[in-house]
Amino acid sequence: MPELVSALDRWEELLPRLREQRPAVFLDYDGTLTPIVARPELAVLSETMRRTLRTLAARCPVAIVSGRDRGDVRSLVGIEGLIYAGSHGFDITGMGLRYEHGHGFVASLDRAEQELLGALSGIAGARVERKKFAIAVHFREVRPQHAGRLEPVVDAVLRGCPDLRKGLGKKVFELRPASEWHKGKAVVWLLEALGLAGADALPVYLGDDVTDEDAFGAVAGRGLGILVAEAPRVTAAGYRLTGPAEVQIFLHKLTTVFGPRRG
Repeated sequence: MPELVSALDRWEELLPRLREQRPAVFLDYDGTLTPIVARPELAVLSETMRRTLRTLAARCPVAIVSGRDRGDVRSLVGIEGLIYAGSHGFDITGMGLRYEHGHGFVASLDRAEQELLGALSGIAGARVERKKFAIAVHFREVRPQHAGRLEPVVDAVLRGCPDLRKGLGKKVFELRPASEWHKGKAVVWLLEALGLAGADALPVYLGDDVTDEDAFGAVAGRGLGILVAEAPRVTAAGYRLTGPAEVQIFLHKLTTVFGPRRG
């Protein structure tokens, strides 16, 4: 497996592109802006990171692209002037933009949610989290000897909802619309909506999960994909940071390069 170079170690070689092109920064939330924690509600953004994001948003478009529900991640970040893309980019708002992709799947999501709540009620630690256009089944707090019971339940529910598909994140299964839409498509849509689809634009995407790979693919060859991970893995990203602490350093450095927001 090729070793990704650190975006901080290669800062000097990145500077010319950062200075000369029109930037837009896209950020996952959990595991990128905050550490991974046992329960989603415990992933609280530090005040240092919040100040850095606020400063950065005054210099370039900043979008939070999260698997969380849009309202949830917006409440956690709590900064006006950002774009919030929830449910893996199915629900987008901010900077005068509004887009939703997935209304035709709501009835199936409603049905799947009720079936999962009933089928998983007897497994201690299993949590069903409904989002506007997705359902997350968390098993981080399920005892190891019981963890294998969840996926067959999820698969059985999916067989009755052929217009949904299964995704896998860090200790979570997700039921999402069986659509070609994903974080990468959301990033492309946002770049076009922001007038940043040209060769002079520089999309910068930071994320830690497998769901971010579509976005890394979307910016490959035109921008910077930065994987946030302690250990290397197969990825479409070109650079790596080890965790939220290095992400904060990197974002702060961006604020020293970018001037006031351009166009």
